Formats: sequence, C-alpha cells, structure tokens
Amino acid sequence: MTALDTNVLIDLEEGAPEVAEQALAAIERAAGRGAVVVCGIVYAELCARPSGNASAIAAELHAAGVVIDVELPIGVWTEAGIAYAAFRRRRERSGGGAPRRIIADFIIGAHAGRVGALVTSDAAFYRRAFPSLRVIDVRS
Repeated sequence: MTALDTNVLIDLEEGAPEVAEQALAAIERAAGRGAVVVCGIVYAELCARPSGNASAIAAELHAAGVVIDVELPIGVWTEAGIAYAAFRRRRERSGGGAPRRIIADFIIGAHAGRVGALVTSDAAFYRRAFPSLRVIDVRS
C-alpha cells in the first residue's frame, strides 16, 4: 500500500506539464504495486485550498481508486508527535529558530509509515523525519 502526499496531488492538478506528468507517473507506479491511499489530513488540505470542493475531491479520489483513510490508530498520532518534537529540537540546536513545518506533515509521514510508503515531491524532508519510511520521490 502506498500513501500520497498532498503536494503530489496538487502537482497533478496545477503543476507545469512536466511536473504533472511526473506526478501522474509516480501515482501510476504506486497503483501498480497495490492500493493507494491518502490520510484524512491530505484530504483536509485539499479541501482547504481555494479551489477545494469537498464532494468533488472525494469523488475524484474515489474514481481514481484512491482510498481516504480517516481512521488513524493512536500509534500514528504518537509517532507524528515524537517526530515533530525531534524536528523541533534539531531546528533549535542548529540555530534555525522556530519550526517551519506544521504537525500535519508529520501525521502524513507517520500514516505513510503505517501503510508502507509515501509518494511525495518533498522526499528529503520525509527521509530525514522518518528514516525507516520508504519514500518515493516523484522526480525519480
């Protein structure tokens, strides 16, 4: 099973043609390996966009065979919190100041760890925050 990051779906819809093609190819490769899912946070981020129409988004995901996984076990929430705290400590120690990421990114990563892999255009971040996560970079 493979999870999709929000940025991949936005790239598919709004990216320059070559970016959209990379996103589509990565999603198709993921689908060839099994089920494709998004966590509830990804769905909420899509709905929060100015063009976000919740029922249209849900219908498009369903039509593409993408499952919206809204029932996350306590372990996902715990792992997300621990990963975020570690990120915050790294930022502070490096002199980088306050965290520039939000907890939603860490929930997406923790969920992906539970399902098996994550397709993203932000691979470096997820590899660092979740070292054991199988990260699939859309640009690869």
